[in-house]
Amino acid sequence: MDKWLEKFWGEILSREPQRILAAMSSLPDEEERAAIIAHLQRMTTENGWLEPQRISAEAALAALGIYK
Repeated sequence: MDKWLEKFWGEILSREPQRILAAMSSLPDEEERAAIIAHLQRMTTENGWLEPQRISAEAALAALGIYK
């Protein structure tokens, strides 16, 4: 995996709101942000994700004001 991508996902899944928001704001456009949000939403609902991954995705969505 590309180093930037690895770091980006590490920030998104960090469970730390400031890091999550900073990573999302680094994306150049709304289309990319929407794709990341859609992926995070799939992580919270689809089978095949580990519980820590699901929790991290929920935390990211919560930091973005999207998840309860």
